[in-house]
Amino acid sequence: MGETYVTVTVRNPAEPERCWEGEFLADTGTTTSIVPRGRLEEIGIAPVTSRLVELADGSSTRLDLGTAILSFADEDSPSAVFFGADDADPLLGTTAMQVAGVKVDPVNHCLERSKIRY
Repeated sequence: MGETYVTVTVRNPAEPERCWEGEFLADTGTTTSIVPRGRLEEIGIAPVTSRLVELADGSSTRLDLGTAILSFADEDSPSAVFFGADDADPLLGTTAMQVAGVKVDPVNHCLERSKIRY
C-alpha cells in the first residue's frame, strides 16, 4: 500500500507572507496536523496551549498546539497544528483535509475533492 504525499505551505495567520513549504504525509489516521517545531518558530507561530496526545505506538505525550493556515490542493485551511520534534515528518491530518474539502484517494495516492456536508 502506497502513501500519499502533498506539498503544503504553512503560513502564519497574522503575517501570511511568513511561510514554510514542505512535503507532508496525508495521514488518515491523524486528526490534527503535525509540523516540526523549528519550522513553525521560523515563521513566527507560537504555541497557544498543549494537549496530551496518543501516539501511533500507543504511548502518550504532551505536544504544544498552535494555529496556522495550511495551503494545499488549491485551498487554504485554517488549522490547529501540533509542534512536532524538529526531526518529525510533517503530517497532514484529517481535520485540515476536511476543511479544505479534500480526501485521500488510496488507489491513485492523491487528494481528491469531497463533498462538504453541513
